[in-house]
Amino acid sequence: MAGAELLARVRRGSGLSQDELARRAGTSRTAVSAYEHGRKSPALETVDRLVSAAGYELDARPRVEFVRVAGARGRAVFVPTALPRLPVELALATVELPLSLNWSQPGRLFRLVDRGDRARVYELVLREGAPADVIRYVDGVLLVDLWEELVLPRAVRAAWSPLIAQTIGESRALATA
Repeated sequence: MAGAELLARVRRGSGLSQDELARRAGTSRTAVSAYEHGRKSPALETVDRLVSAAGYELDARPRVEFVRVAGARGRAVFVPTALPRLPVELALATVELPLSLNWSQPGRLFRLVDRGDRARVYELVLREGAPADVIRYVDGVLLVDLWEELVLPRAVRAAWSPLIAQTIGESRALATA
């Protein structure tokens, strides 16, 4: 996401006008407009001040990339290099999966706040999904929590297990540090 798009999204997400964001951040409306439209490039300190004034914070997270692992019968399993995280409102949303993922029950709504529905979505996405589906529907922390309960083909479980084990090991190490 470009910096201009980030600033505009944060401002709109907070419900602020450019005038109000500028006032809170100690700058001018014309500067905010120029940043949002890419006519000026703010320094990182300025971006942090604007984002903070809108009630958000900057965050650096590992880039999630995918490795293609050969599965059973030539089917590929896409495994991320790091577990994706979703905002709470997406991690616990009600979703309708595309036909490519849920061809047996088209139109079904899954309530991700419900553990059983979330497990079914994760099973479908890990088994049938492309990288974009994993990013869209799977929250890494909630996946780790459900991992032992998921019904997955052996090849899918084998492909994902090293990442899950690594994540659990890292969280244990942090808890004892």
